[in-house]
Amino acid sequence: MTLLHHAVDVEGDGALQSGRPLHVDVTALLLARVASPDAVDRDGRTPLDCARANGHWLAAELLEA
Repeated sequence: MTLLHHAVDVEGDGALQSGRPLHVDVTALLLARVASPDAVDRDGRTPLDCARANGHWLAAELLEA
């Protein structure tokens, strides 16, 4: 799992558990600092795949842009 995968997971899970709105602060920062949105984890999933699977639509939109 890359830092970008982890950021997407933590942002989505944090919003789900706390009931607060989704945000993409860390995801956006990592993308701005040249994190690869095409990196795959051990299961062959990209950060976009993780965002979609976890319902993190805001990160999915950012990763698709």
